[in-house]
Amino acid sequence: MTLWRLIIFFVGTIVVLSALLPVSDASVLESPFVAVLERIGVPYAADIMNFVILTAILSAANSGLYASSRMLWSLADKKTISPIFAKLTKRGVPLNAVLFSMLGGVLALFSSIIAPDTVYIVLVSISGLAVVIVWMSISAAQFLFRRRYINEGNSINDLAYHTPLYPFVPIVSFMLCLASCIGIAFDPTQRIALYCGIPFILFCYGSYYLTQTIKKRGVDHEE
Repeated sequence: MTLWRLIIFFVGTIVVLSALLPVSDASVLESPFVAVLERIGVPYAADIMNFVILTAILSAANSGLYASSRMLWSLADKKTISPIFAKLTKRGVPLNAVLFSMLGGVLALFSSIIAPDTVYIVLVSISGLAVVIVWMSISAAQFLFRRRYINEGNSINDLAYHTPLYPFVPIVSFMLCLASCIGIAFDPTQRIALYCGIPFILFCYGSYYLTQTIKKRGVDHEE
């Protein structure tokens, strides 16, 4: 059901806009939604779309704040980062993690005003790369999990969800995301994401394995 919703709302929207908006009228200076609504005579089209966009931005910011603060709490709870982010209020809210996430969001927002052509572009590029890398990880995890699940003697029928057209779908998904990463390397405005993102990923993996090694040696020393 989720897949069909995505196809209808995203792919379907693109098809409808492409059918109603001539190529000669396409422009990055005006929203294609506004252009289409104005062509069919909808009054206050720009105001309506601005309200919709503002609502969507607030919704995305709210979900991003929730995900960021809970991720900080999870890392702190597993003693991967400072335990200060693991503290909870009486209502179970990781307040320190929420405040720190809000601080990062506010700084990113100001960068769109103070340095829109430098810092803001870098942040947007890194954010886009992070999304692609996450989906590559999801595709790889799905592919490897099901193979190992079957090799351990389990039945596919026991799974609550069966990936359709396995292994074609996770492989294609991974390759398309990989193609996006390769495409970033050829875009001068987005290339900075690779320069910052790849070293950061390597740093995270290196820090994790270093932390695990130190913990293991500590346990062995106590024994």
